[in-house]
Amino acid sequence: MKKWLLGLLTAAIVLVLAACGGGDEASDTASDSNSGSSEEDKTIVVGASNTPHAVILEEAKSLLEEQGYDLQIETFQDYVLPNTALEEGDLDANYFQHLPYLDLQEKEQGYDFESAGAIHIEPMAVYSQKYKSLDELPDGATIILSNSVAEHGRILMILEAEGLITIKDGIDKTQATLEDIAENPKNIKFDYDYEPALLPQIYNNGEGDAVVINSNYAIDAGISPTEDSIALEGTDSPYANLIVTRAGEEDSEKIKALVDVLKSKEIQDFITSEWNGAVVPVTE
Repeated sequence: MKKWLLGLLTAAIVLVLAACGGGDEASDTASDSNSGSSEEDKTIVVGASNTPHAVILEEAKSLLEEQGYDLQIETFQDYVLPNTALEEGDLDANYFQHLPYLDLQEKEQGYDFESAGAIHIEPMAVYSQKYKSLDELPDGATIILSNSVAEHGRILMILEAEGLITIKDGIDKTQATLEDIAENPKNIKFDYDYEPALLPQIYNNGEGDAVVINSNYAIDAGISPTEDSIALEGTDSPYANLIVTRAGEEDSEKIKALVDVLKSKEIQDFITSEWNGAVVPVTE
């Protein structure tokens, strides 16, 4: 009987020690995991176009460092890879696109993204080496656009505001295509076979009668939207550039910290002074 009780007591002690040992190991593992998670939460990896997005992010680095965040910037030369990288988890956010483009990408690619905040507007502009205004364009003139269909509605809205064309009634103008032109009294032709990044070189080469260029590419090529263009998009444009994340992460602490810094007075003042109206901060 005593041997049986002693054996039972020994087994109980072994079980207790094993449980304690397992608990310590699990606790250590959880502690290590939490430590890694905490460190990771202080790193913000953002994909961005070179100009002005990456420049603005560089300016924001020190402000985020004051809050304990390490901002890492990955630059991209196109409008496709930043969303691919975000979808694959290589980025915490990207900063290059506006809402109409985001909506189109989600529809076409099935992305589940959310905007965490609008930061700035880059007024799109029309340039010409041959004419000083859109009014001077001759009958049958060719305007060169990018092959980004998501931008076409935006471009048509500029041309309509300038009185060059009219868009059909009853459609969302931000989603308008070239087929939605109702009136084209000058019989303008549109050439849209080019990547957006190539348009500054096309303009510099004097190709076409006019070229429509996104401001980030124009600025990157040393072209001033406010000084060199013959038509400039108004500041009431709905095409604000966004911080975009995967759905469900837009309210995370580090993304909120990023957006708060980018919308701070320091960064807004920097944008205004750096680009003198070619890039306009959103002041919502």
